[in-house]
Amino acid sequence: MREQRLLERIRLWEKEPDRRSREDTGRIIDSVLMHLQRILNTKIGSVQIAEDFGLPDFTDLIDNYPESIRDLERSIRKMVLKYEPRLSSVKVVFIPQEEAKLSLDFQITAELETEDEKVPVMFESQMESSGKMKVKG
Repeated sequence: MREQRLLERIRLWEKEPDRRSREDTGRIIDSVLMHLQRILNTKIGSVQIAEDFGLPDFTDLIDNYPESIRDLERSIRKMVLKYEPRLSSVKVVFIPQEEAKLSLDFQITAELETEDEKVPVMFESQMESSGKMKVKG
């Protein structure tokens, strides 16, 4: 049942009581994807319970571009490692775009830890000029 976060599992227990004993890798990946979307779209300092949760404001990084790209890679990796425990061996790499566009693309690779095995996964994230992060699996 690690395929979903706690609140997701609680909501589904009434709908599907027999799902409690089976693990579905596809559902785990979907849940991780949704959670990454939440993590990476939270601005640091906006969550009262965890001051370090979230990413720095993108506009703060513009002054130090392109050096700030490495800082952003480290920030993304740190957030994923700390707040998404279903992923391990996390790597975040900036993907330069040949055409000039107002976004930053990153590739997140990791191992998804299931009950039986570690499954390699890859997510693509794109930070738009507004600071919003889109994540695809």
